[in-house]
Amino acid sequence: MAMNSLGLIEMTSIAAGMQAADIMLKTANVELVLSRTICSGKYMVLIGGDVAEVQSAVDAAASQIDFAIIDTFVIANVHPDIFPALSGHSDVGELEALGILESFSVASLIEGADAAVKSANVRIIEIRLAMALGGKAFCTITGEVSAVRSAIDSGALVISEKGLLVNKVVIAQPRKELLSEMI
Repeated sequence: MAMNSLGLIEMTSIAAGMQAADIMLKTANVELVLSRTICSGKYMVLIGGDVAEVQSAVDAAASQIDFAIIDTFVIANVHPDIFPALSGHSDVGELEALGILESFSVASLIEGADAAVKSANVRIIEIRLAMALGGKAFCTITGEVSAVRSAIDSGALVISEKGLLVNKVVIAQPRKELLSEMI
């Protein structure tokens, strides 16, 4: 199955989240990437596959369980670096400038991270999703200072459009110890 698209539903109810996962998998030919509880008492379902299939699955679940939705997205042609960053397996090599995006929702953060890595020549280090974060999410990226600033601004704009930006930071010449703390 081609994994060129991601779809996500973030819900206020664990039971509704499990139901949404079932609806999504029964509606379309999609692959379950992640389905789990997240802080604080929320649930997320992340699927991948062809754009039309992912859109169909997200729409079906959202229309049947709209009362519990916090946020949703479908990202067509997701940047390939998003997949390893979600699983925490990005190999960034050396830490250059460090950019951090922080969001109140998992969905808006992934959308922001995708926009960030598509907008500039940067490498994504990690995407952390709501576990032990009070329901928030953040991502870290590295590259040259100007590229990181541009990427962080692009990602922050996407998150801000939903009113969910917590903070954005760019650190020029971060200490190397920061990388060991992140991964």
